[in-house]
Amino acid sequence: MENTVKITILPNGPAMMEGKVNIVHADGKEEMREGKTMLCRCGHSRNKPFCDGQHKANGFCG
Repeated sequence: MENTVKITILPNGPAMMEGKVNIVHADGKEEMREGKTMLCRCGHSRNKPFCDGQHKANGFCG
């Protein structure tokens, strides 16, 4: 499948998406990403919806 996106939930970290994805932000802005995209699961990222590594400093378990 050419247009397949793989989503992997990393232990105690972000959701990793691999493939071509269209991100639609809360304000309606759209952004196309290719390759690996890390999405925040801990809620502490300063660059939401993307992971910036804050889960490490905040001891996120999930």
